[in-house]
Amino acid sequence: MDADRAYANAEFIENAAAYPPRWAEKAAAFRAGARARLDLAYGSGARQRLDLFEPEGAPAGLVVFVHGGYWRAFDKSSWSHLAAGPLARGWAVAMPSYTLAPEARISEITREIAAVLAFAAGLVAGPIALAGHSAGGHLVARMNCADVVLPEAVASRLARIVPISPLSDLRPLLETKMNEDFRMDGDEAVAESPLLHEARRGVETIVHVGAEERPAFLDQARWLAEGWEEARLTIAPGRHHFDVIEALEQPDSPLAEALLAGL
Repeated sequence: MDADRAYANAEFIENAAAYPPRWAEKAAAFRAGARARLDLAYGSGARQRLDLFEPEGAPAGLVVFVHGGYWRAFDKSSWSHLAAGPLARGWAVAMPSYTLAPEARISEITREIAAVLAFAAGLVAGPIALAGHSAGGHLVARMNCADVVLPEAVASRLARIVPISPLSDLRPLLETKMNEDFRMDGDEAVAESPLLHEARRGVETIVHVGAEERPAFLDQARWLAEGWEEARLTIAPGRHHFDVIEALEQPDSPLAEALLAGL
């Protein structure tokens, strides 16, 4: 198998280059009209900042959305509009940036997201639901791994995790050119693979993936859903790797329901 081809997305999506500027434009327009606290520092690093979007009235709880980009691209500014669905349901939404590879190793990024949770949990009371896309799906799944240290007051509030098109087993990425940036060896690939860790008990995981994803991503989603006892898989008809997240804009979409229904 050609790992670089297996884990490529843009070249298999029509008009893929149009998506990032459209995301950025929609996100900027959303921020302009939102109730938000922007660029809150959760650490001392230049990219260790988050935006917190707040609903009218007291929040029902906290959603944390972690962006993708193969741990190498994007920041919080391209995804603000995806807070619309949870906000309409009365939830506050935190969206962090994080240090990117190759400046940071994936294990270091994992620790940054743990710091995001500890910080954001101090800003909003109530249950915590996590969603992340692609590499962000990996990172929120890591928060459900027993080896990741979270304050007990935060871990006890984790109610649901929705990895969207996640990378759950990093070992195949050792064979990609991207690993020149990741700098992973076999030990780190194992250590940072959610699939290979024991999941926290009592935290529901709903793995969400588009039906038109690349086979490798469909496999990665299925592996995690089958590998964790308290996980299940949902497949979005007609959705590919770039548009699968758009449903978060709609409060009654199947993805927003998967994230928040019943909490």
